[in-house]
Amino acid sequence: MSSVKRFIAGVVCPRCAAMDRIRAWEQNGIRYRDCVNCDFFEQLPIDDEPADELTTRVNEVREEQKHQDDVEPVRILDPGKSSP
Repeated sequence: MSSVKRFIAGVVCPRCAAMDRIRAWEQNGIRYRDCVNCDFFEQLPIDDEPADELTTRVNEVREEQKHQDDVEPVRILDPGKSSP
C-alpha cells in the first residue's frame, strides 16, 4: 500500500539547496522524504508523542515576556507630605 507523495512548500533540500523540491509521505509507520532535484532520501520513524517545541526567536520572545508580565504594585510617595 503506497500513500500519496506531497511536496512540502518552502522546504530547502539539505543536499542540493533547491527550494520546493522535497516530497514527503508515510508508509508502514515510517515517514519518508526525498528530493526530485537530486538523490537525497531520508526515512524517519513516526513518533507517537510530539517532540518539544523547537526554540525559535518567537519562543524566546515569549519567555522574555513571561518575566516582564510579573507586575508588582508601586506605592507613590509625595515628598511634600510627611508620612503618618
